[in-house]
Amino acid sequence: MSRGLNKVMVIGHLGRDPEMRYTPSGRPVTSFSVVTSRTWTSAEGERHEESEWFNVVAWGNLAEICNQYLSKGQQVYVEGRLQTRGWEDAEGKKHYRTELVANEMIVLGDRRGGGNTSNLPEEPQSSSGDQFAF
Repeated sequence: MSRGLNKVMVIGHLGRDPEMRYTPSGRPVTSFSVVTSRTWTSAEGERHEESEWFNVVAWGNLAEICNQYLSKGQQVYVEGRLQTRGWEDAEGKKHYRTELVANEMIVLGDRRGGGNTSNLPEEPQSSSGDQFAF
């Protein structure tokens, strides 16, 4: 019997170029953001658009592939699981960040470079990169 299911599938555009770094043990990790958008028309005939941002983290070989082949504006399919991590800063403030930990990535569209980034919504900025702070 299964204890639960934690699976996320996202198709969207990269909000920024991937950033790759290495853990102290030498394991590669790449992070990037993906935005999805949806539009709908209200009962009054008003058109609405909503964007959702996902912080994505890829590890190991997938991290190297994402860093090599992805760039801002590019359309991508990412599959993985949601994970929330928490930490405490130097002032004792608790921070939490929910990330999509990727286990699969497929480049959609042009593989040679980023797409048209002029239509992307503005990525939310946070000085500490946290999603929630308490």
